[in-house]
Amino acid sequence: MEDVERSSRMTYGNYLRLEEMLTLQEGPEGYLPEPCNDEKHFIIVHQAFELWFKLVLSELKEVHSLMNSQNIDENSMPKIVHHLNRVSTVFGLMSQQWKVMETLTPQDFLSFRDRLGTSSGFESWQLRQIEIILGLEQQQRDAGMDPLSHMKKLEKEGKISSNVLTEFEEMINSPSLNKLLNDWLSRTPINGSLPSDSNDEKIVSDYIESHLDAMKTHSGMVISHFKSIGHGDESTLGDRLNKSILGAREFLLPSEKPNRARAGLLFIESYRELPLLSWPRALIDSFVELEESILLFRNSHARMVERMIGRRMGTGGSSGVDYLDATLKYRIFVDLWTIRTILVKRDLLPEVTNSAYYGFNSQV
Repeated sequence: MEDVERSSRMTYGNYLRLEEMLTLQEGPEGYLPEPCNDEKHFIIVHQAFELWFKLVLSELKEVHSLMNSQNIDENSMPKIVHHLNRVSTVFGLMSQQWKVMETLTPQDFLSFRDRLGTSSGFESWQLRQIEIILGLEQQQRDAGMDPLSHMKKLEKEGKISSNVLTEFEEMINSPSLNKLLNDWLSRTPINGSLPSDSNDEKIVSDYIESHLDAMKTHSGMVISHFKSIGHGDESTLGDRLNKSILGAREFLLPSEKPNRARAGLLFIESYRELPLLSWPRALIDSFVELEESILLFRNSHARMVERMIGRRMGTGGSSGVDYLDATLKYRIFVDLWTIRTILVKRDLLPEVTNSAYYGFNSQV
């Protein structure tokens, strides 16, 4: 009986399947000569990235499942924020992980770089899936970088399984998190009005106009301040501030019709102190932090590669660092960043209509 208990006892190594996992750092099957210490270091670091990508995808799929609904349960909001914060933390950790790669000198890397053949980091289908589930559009990508076409080519060559390609295609055909976020923002109650209300469009339009008026008031204060200290030309300042207000109008009222998602975003950011908006603003902040963490991760990657190989062509035929630098311009949650340009300090904003709607709802 004791022998049976010993043989069935769960151990640390069994639980993590350590022996199996630790046999996977020697390169592809039949790879000779065996990797030197520097190449093994290169392999381990990139395998660690892929494990983190697997966790990130799992977290983002949970967020997608919770948000892919006509009405997101308020009880789900803390869960969504929790998952997004974990993803941001992981990307922060991975940004630092590039420092481990930098212990590899340029000559160390060149000694085995040819053994990578035409493999490329662009072929990390998990990172490409992360971009897709978040909502990076194909037209935003650097020219010629089409992940779906490349994955189809790899599947045809037997380099990835059909399961990988199928999941890739399913993700592309599903609404992105950016789309789900915008759908959710479009349902924001603005001054107590919901999209289903008969006079909602007028209420939203009036709210937008009141905010634009607040921007004009603030612009006048800015010009007066600069005049009082003798700094800047009034005409130049006025033109610049007027362009900002015009840009805000075009952003909030494209074709003179209110964009309800953007108006909802503006409302949440402007009246952050309202109890009903506490979790919505936390959700927005979590998406902003997530995108920022990805940008920092990309920048750390680009600087590591530049330090390692300079401006050489990438192993997969890309422009190398130039391509990686181009990805620093990628923005998925564009509206979340744009809205910061048109915010006005709280004491210049009109009071919220039907403010009790946004208060605490409790019974003693």
